[in-house]
Amino acid sequence: MYKIAVMGEADSIYGFATLGLDTYPTDNPESAQKTLRNLAESNYAVVYITENTASGIQAEIDRYSEQKLPAIILIPGVYGNTGSGVRNVSKSVEQAVGSDIIFGGDKE
Repeated sequence: MYKIAVMGEADSIYGFATLGLDTYPTDNPESAQKTLRNLAESNYAVVYITENTASGIQAEIDRYSEQKLPAIILIPGVYGNTGSGVRNVSKSVEQAVGSDIIFGGDKE
């Protein structure tokens, strides 16, 4: 059975544990990179990562972009929304359908 994980700053992710998701607090890019690698090699189908944490490990995230699993989804954290999560979803949709249907072709 596949699992779902949430990783990022402790203040941003602690509430996800009440939903039954596995949480992995990270406090620096090195630990975040190692955590993501461990999760990807385990039985995780979806890994949510706070945008702030993702900004420090983009190269590691890119390693998994062409793989089916895990699906890596960026979420806003307590430090705000950078918009990178929406951009990533838009890019994925555009690749899947061949057109930018979210922003109607208008790139931000």
